[in-house]
Amino acid sequence: MQSTGLNIELIMMIVARAITFMLVIPIHESAHGIVAGWLGDDTAKKQGRITLNPFAHIDLFGFISMMALGVGWAKPVPVDPSKFKHRRLGYALVSLAGPVSNLLAAFVGCLIFVVSSCLLFGAEHWDYIQGTQVQQAIFTLLVDFVSINVMLALFNLIPLPPMDGFNFLRAFMPASFDNWVFRNQRTLSTVFFVLIIIGSHISQVRMVFTFIYNIVQWLIWMSVSWVPMLFK
Repeated sequence: MQSTGLNIELIMMIVARAITFMLVIPIHESAHGIVAGWLGDDTAKKQGRITLNPFAHIDLFGFISMMALGVGWAKPVPVDPSKFKHRRLGYALVSLAGPVSNLLAAFVGCLIFVVSSCLLFGAEHWDYIQGTQVQQAIFTLLVDFVSINVMLALFNLIPLPPMDGFNFLRAFMPASFDNWVFRNQRTLSTVFFVLIIIGSHISQVRMVFTFIYNIVQWLIWMSVSWVPMLFK
């Protein structure tokens, strides 16, 4: 019986993680397309990539990798920098749009958690998960939503190809370097994922990422810590 209980918990955890990723990925990818559209490139819009439908963005193997290893990828959003008035600046802004959207989504998730908890349980008891099983599941999903958004934002800000952090820096590199990156993009991407997998097994690398992750997540939760005062 105990084994069955553990299996059910494991299944629920996997389902919750899958749902969270399917909520988070469209936010990140659509943000790239939205900002590109603001800057004059409607390629993503024409290809139906500005949508919260996760199946428009998810790469099957990338999603499986994300679920199993915590490292994965989605279908790249098509962007045509030649349509930007200021090509390099536009590309930099589009690159930043994904991570910034995840941080904003994390903030919104925190806000929904705190407001809902205050309304249901009072301002004194907002900071821990309680209620019926359904309520606990929803609040746990919100916490996971915040956590994964922060993780995805920081992961994408790593300044290595093909991540958004690297593409942001790449926008300010010489044209010769940019061309070299474009020619070797597939190789660089493969090297990156190998380095990430190796790095995930190095305790010092994990400690640095976890330290930054904890600080950012704490700052986001602190940014909504004033909300309970409105319910007293």
